[in-house]
Amino acid sequence: MQKKLIILGGNPETGVLVDIAESMGIYTIVIDPNPNAPAKKNASETYDIDGFDIDKIVSVAKEKKVDGVLVGVADILVKPYREICERLNFPCYATEKAVEAFCSKDGFKRYCEKYDIQDIPGIYLTKDSEIVKPQNISYPLIVKPVDSGGGVGVKICRNNEEYIATVETALKYSKKGVVLVEKYMDTNCDDMAVYYTFRNGIPYLSATFDRQLTRLQGDSSPIALGTVYPSKFTEKFEKEVHPKLCTMFEGLNIKAGVLCIQFFVENEEFYIYDPGFRLQGEAPHIHLAHVNDFDHRKMLINYALTGVFGEDDFSQKNDFMFQGKAACSVWVLLKGGKIDSIEGLDEMKGHENVHFVVERFHEGDIVKEEFIGTERQVLYRIYTAGDSILEVNQTIEDIQNLLKVTDSNGNDMVLEWLKPWNTKEYSFNLKN
Repeated sequence: MQKKLIILGGNPETGVLVDIAESMGIYTIVIDPNPNAPAKKNASETYDIDGFDIDKIVSVAKEKKVDGVLVGVADILVKPYREICERLNFPCYATEKAVEAFCSKDGFKRYCEKYDIQDIPGIYLTKDSEIVKPQNISYPLIVKPVDSGGGVGVKICRNNEEYIATVETALKYSKKGVVLVEKYMDTNCDDMAVYYTFRNGIPYLSATFDRQLTRLQGDSSPIALGTVYPSKFTEKFEKEVHPKLCTMFEGLNIKAGVLCIQFFVENEEFYIYDPGFRLQGEAPHIHLAHVNDFDHRKMLINYALTGVFGEDDFSQKNDFMFQGKAACSVWVLLKGGKIDSIEGLDEMKGHENVHFVVERFHEGDIVKEEFIGTERQVLYRIYTAGDSILEVNQTIEDIQNLLKVTDSNGNDMVLEWLKPWNTKEYSFNLKN
């Protein structure tokens, strides 16, 4: 008999999860308040319900006799996902403590302090607080709602006037009515991330990657232009930070699931920020499926239906050094406006080193001004791999030469292209 799975969230990245579940012969029910949410396009059935309306979702699950519930690529839905699973007695990878630690910026800061993991200096403000600048931190500051994702409501402030206005706006984006004010880690910092798999209570480091960000958008949140795997900081991270994180994971009683955590690296010091206890927009799982032959999407779908996460050969396949190869995600960011023409898409998809493309816009779509400075301005995420960093750099150049995106006046809509990676910094990934 066909299994039924509720998937929470409707963004394009969640749409890929829906497609995978459908390809496995599963009847998918996508729940999202937006009737036109991209993830609903290929689902077996859909409901226009808010992901926080737990009573309604539980009612649908019982009425439809579903076999499991899974959260998609949406931080804010991890908490309701846990509560829905609890009510229905379904498998859920998110423990109560893990939700507390990873699904809000204030909870995360608290747990980092508890386990002696260096985070970014900052303070919290609520809607009842007087809006004052932290005494021990100078401008520029970055203001973030504690419980939003994708860069929404995030802004850099360089003076008191900007700061007060930004805090007032950011508070509106927070369901809790709390914002985090932090030191802005500027262009002198490196930006990297790590990606963990939890299986049977054991944390496995599955990937490390470095991020390249655009700084062309003023004081909105810097968005990634692309990533490269493995990170140049892998060895240092594994030695200095990984053991502390493992102690924290044990304290949080995590048994299953996937977790991404970002870091700034400044003067050889790691500053932890922004965890995501779910599949990522960056989607390291796409590279892992291609290089190491295990698919987190299928693992999570099976877990939601059976309570079993991954196969017994997982630990043999898991290799965060990618078997000596390199991988790269190229994010194509657009300026605001209407997309009149996209050229070279099919040729780009046919490139021998391109193994997957997430498409977020099409010809005729409008990139609205409110999308700028958030991940909603991403046209494509292009997943590439090669035998070395040199091969990855060549593929980046090829993509840039193939793709052309213009508005109705013939203007180039691509904000900025990913630059080739410095081969000296990735000498461990150069083939003889």
